[in-house]
Amino acid sequence: MNANPPIFTATVPVFRHYLSRISDIVALAGPDALDAALADMPSARWQFATAAGFAMRVTCPLAGRDVPDLPSGLGPRLAVARAVLGAMKPAEFDGAEARVIRHRAGFAEIDQTAEQFLYLFGLPNFFFHMTMGYAALRAAGVALGKEDYDGIHLYPADYRLPES
Repeated sequence: MNANPPIFTATVPVFRHYLSRISDIVALAGPDALDAALADMPSARWQFATAAGFAMRVTCPLAGRDVPDLPSGLGPRLAVARAVLGAMKPAEFDGAEARVIRHRAGFAEIDQTAEQFLYLFGLPNFFFHMTMGYAALRAAGVALGKEDYDGIHLYPADYRLPES
């Protein structure tokens, strides 16, 4: 049985894992490919940097911490976000579900319970930006697979999913 607070379990290990995946994707893609973008959206580099920002923007208030300023460069930004998450302790999240988080969503100023903030705002936005960065790289021809995205799946190199 997991003795960690549920909000800790839903944030710190999840964001650490996927920030690690982003770091690996960035390394596979190389710096030139990170300028790729979908349609009129910002670049993969921007999307991944924004995902790292969301990891901090979501986890820190839930832990009762201030959101730190992150470096502007993507590599250092990912490293700092992962280090901040790595220093967080489960005890910081005791009682987190009772917190109300006031934040901005675009131009909207809103109050959400911790669970609403995490599950309806934080996690979806983190994964949106991670996915847009991944999709931009794929569209630009970077050879990435689902295993690169989640670090869990494994497919043979020549395998193609059947279309239904």
